Amino acid sequence: QVQLVESGGGLAQPGGSLRLSCAASKSIFSIYVMGWYRQAPGKQRELVATVTSGGTTYYAEPVKGRFTISRDNAKNTMYLQMSSLKPEDTAVYYCAADSVALTPNSDYWGQGTQVTVSS
Repeated sequence: QVQLVESGGGLAQPGGSLRLSCAASKSIFSIYVMGWYRQAPGKQRELVATVTSGGTTYYAEPVKGRFTISRDNAKNTMYLQMSSLKPEDTAVYYCAADSVALTPNSDYWGQGTQVTVSS
């Protein structure tokens, strides 16, 4: 079992930046894929970005060019650098991990961290 704990959420102004962290309770070296989902009020959970153990990344269209996902296996931590934030980025952000593929039914989830973008 792997426990995931997110941090770094909060309030940001439009155009601002935040960095989310996802700390794992054990080594993530062998975890194939990790990523971030988000869920806004009244909306379904949506995939934001993923990164594989080999460093391959994927970004959802709404965040391409603004968000950067990375993982530091030595620190057992994954990051999401969010820049040029927009009000529509407001959501609870969840980190997730899986040995095969990242889906809403993936193996491991964090508890979520709130990101609010507002002036």
